[in-house]
Amino acid sequence: MPPQLGKLLVLLGLGLALLGGIIWLGGGSLFSWFGRLPGDIRIERPGFRFYAPLVSMLLISLLLSAVLWLWRRL
Repeated sequence: MPPQLGKLLVLLGLGLALLGGIIWLGGGSLFSWFGRLPGDIRIERPGFRFYAPLVSMLLISLLLSAVLWLWRRL
């Protein structure tokens, strides 16, 4: 494994930990819209709950694809 890949994985891990800490410590109100977008499927009935965040995951995929595309261009 090249050393650059190891550094990248550490930075990504630290970034995810920082984002998780922000959300956990009360910044969740910034992301309260996430998971409640039009197109996210939520079915709640007594004794049954189904949730499929289709549009939210599509948004994350597009964002990550754009970031990685920009990274490769630079």
